[in-house]
Amino acid sequence: MRQLYLSMLFILLIGFAPLSSSFAQQMAAPDFAISADSLPNQLSGLTGQVVYLDFWASWCKPCRKSFPWMNQMQQKYGAQGLKIIAVNLDTERALAQEFLTKVPANIPIIYDPQGNIASDYQLVGMPSSYLIDKSGKIRYSHKGFFTRSLPKYEQEIVLLLNE
Repeated sequence: MRQLYLSMLFILLIGFAPLSSSFAQQMAAPDFAISADSLPNQLSGLTGQVVYLDFWASWCKPCRKSFPWMNQMQQKYGAQGLKIIAVNLDTERALAQEFLTKVPANIPIIYDPQGNIASDYQLVGMPSSYLIDKSGKIRYSHKGFFTRSLPKYEQEIVLLLNE
């Protein structure tokens, strides 16, 4: 039931205008287990770094544009403490793997086929991203991915890295 609910919300909200959410400011980022070799076992293990947490699915057209940008941001700011993590919500991992053969990711991918992490983050659109500061608080969130907003997204990353 949860999966159906999340899928319906994703479909309904694709393409809405970008939203930098002020409600999320200073809210502690929900912790979750991470199963990626290059990361700690929990999100909370990344305290002291800025985390850009991106939720995506293989059917999401804007996600095709977000991956090259996320790869670029990780390359540009990784040494300064940025860690980008992409959370896939496909129910079948093969769909995500097929997407990744066409749109490569140079960032860790976490799989959340049941939508548990997405639910904890109250995800309402696809893609959605959350920018988490060094103390583990969500400072910015975005629904959708819009190329016209790339300077703003990067500015938010830089602001948090410089804190």
